[in-house]
Amino acid sequence: MAVIHRTTMSPGKLELLAAWVPSKPWYRGGEAPLLAKAGGFRLDDPAGEVGIEFMVVTDTSGDSPVTYQVPMTYRGAPLESAADGLIGTSEHGVLGRRWIYDGAHDVVLVEQLLALLAGRATAQDQNASDAPDPTVEVRSEGAGVPQGLTGPGTVTETADASLVTVGPAAQDGPVSTLTLCRVLRPGPAPEGDGAAGRVLAGWSAPDGTRQHGPFASLAAFER
Repeated sequence: MAVIHRTTMSPGKLELLAAWVPSKPWYRGGEAPLLAKAGGFRLDDPAGEVGIEFMVVTDTSGDSPVTYQVPMTYRGAPLESAADGLIGTSEHGVLGRRWIYDGAHDVVLVEQLLALLAGRATAQDQNASDAPDPTVEVRSEGAGVPQGLTGPGTVTETADASLVTVGPAAQDGPVSTLTLCRVLRPGPAPEGDGAAGRVLAGWSAPDGTRQHGPFASLAAFER
């Protein structure tokens, strides 16, 4: 169970993200982002070592507000295999220095997102310890979700998503694509695309209204 500490981070998450998101191909705002927290949820690391957060931020620096999903992991030491996904470091008031990664590059986040899709994990409230988040919706065919990974494979960035190749621990096993929606749009998940599973969740629009839409999906594995 992840413990939510009521403390400070320096620099803060929004400050780190404001310096990082303009480098991404899915960023659509102005030269200097104006970010505000808009929602999200957490997952637990079974080993209790890595913080996992699916953070939602809204940017109002462009012609119209854009809402982004940034899945992040918080670690107590650098993760060499995820060096390309480093967002930055921050001093946590309780835990000390934390290395913060874009979760698409971190095997722990990818494994736990697959566990959520397979029904082996439960989404947690973003701001409270040991509190499931019932607003996170999982639609899945659990048999089509792999168990155990050698690590996330190639991460490909598009104009509105990150595509992560995933597969079971067996090197010769089938692989598929985990899609992490970066630009969030309210509405139902698409139907008839053959996805093995998908995650939908909510966030707040700049005017305070609640939105709900797709966060992630997993393509069906070929058997």
